[in-house]
Amino acid sequence: MSITSVRMAEHEAVLKATKALESRIEAAGFLAREALESGHKLLICGNGGSAADSQHMAAEIIGRFKKERPSLPALALTVDTSVLTAVGNDYGFDTIFSRQVEGLGQAGDVLIGISTSGNSGNVVRAVETAKQKGLRIISMTGAGGGKLAALSDVSLDVPSNVTARIQEMHILMIHIMCEIMEEKM
Repeated sequence: MSITSVRMAEHEAVLKATKALESRIEAAGFLAREALESGHKLLICGNGGSAADSQHMAAEIIGRFKKERPSLPALALTVDTSVLTAVGNDYGFDTIFSRQVEGLGQAGDVLIGISTSGNSGNVVRAVETAKQKGLRIISMTGAGGGKLAALSDVSLDVPSNVTARIQEMHILMIHIMCEIMEEKM
């Protein structure tokens, strides 16, 4: 069996297991849409591939996903290198997102924290800060949800411990949530 066949079979198995999260994926999309409809914004954060997913999601919301509509407010907290390096240098890497949530987040906004383990220190701290400020929380993680699961209004914990398979499901979930957000805009 080739590597390609093995990886596609793994992907298919994780996709099948992820279907159990369908109602939570929809709940996350509706939670985000409700925030946007009421004049609030989305803040999105993660590290590495999850940082790229944060940027991808923000781009779909600011630009468009499938249909023409007005731009909607979304910020990837992963893109401002001056903020990331200044805050990381002055306060530590674990605060690079929480400081931004402190300064930019408002009650009614939604923070989407992406961490394949569910335990990334800087994402957990951002969620804790967001909760203190009255933001709603959507977490996107791997199996079990880690620390983020208990802190979230909606936890999307992909039933896998393989980072690549988790990230593949995260991008699918992001696209579904974007479609739900656009549906009535």
